[in-house]
Amino acid sequence: MTGPRVRPLSPAQRRRLITRGLLRALASTTVLVALYFLVPFTVINAVPLVTWLGVALLVLVGVSVWQLRAIARSEHPRVRAIVALAVTAPLYLLLFATTYFLMSSGDPAAFTSGALTRLDGLYLTVTVFATVGFGDISPATQNARLIVMIQMILNLLVLGAGIKVFVGAVQRRRKDQEEDANTAADGDA
Repeated sequence: MTGPRVRPLSPAQRRRLITRGLLRALASTTVLVALYFLVPFTVINAVPLVTWLGVALLVLVGVSVWQLRAIARSEHPRVRAIVALAVTAPLYLLLFATTYFLMSSGDPAAFTSGALTRLDGLYLTVTVFATVGFGDISPATQNARLIVMIQMILNLLVLGAGIKVFVGAVQRRRKDQEEDANTAADGDA
């Protein structure tokens, strides 16, 4: 299978490509965070928490697979991987932040600080993800502890296997591009 030849980029073209990729990443993250703070959760709140979390994780897996496929088709896979991580990582964090917010809305005693605001839910998610654990907000019920433990385990998987998968997709695409270029060069000879 041969794809389009990868055209070499001048330094200026490379800078523009990287800048566009970083701007797309920033825009994606901004949109996701804005949606988290602005979209009403009334519909989600009616869904049982376990169902919400299951659907949310399936969405995350779907987005991750879609991003990996985009990397595999990209002419510039490294830049595409930056954009992919800028969508996937905030989505992951915001899904757990939403879960904590909804959990505390249903049971204000679920966390030691009482009912969480959206910012509190995001704060808790980031402190768990960063393994900082200040202790100002911590799970107080069995269900809350279970969800936080699930996030901790998934954090390890995301940081370990998840990043390895994205890097592997970039490496595979680069290898495919090199093989395509070598095949084209052999055909020209």
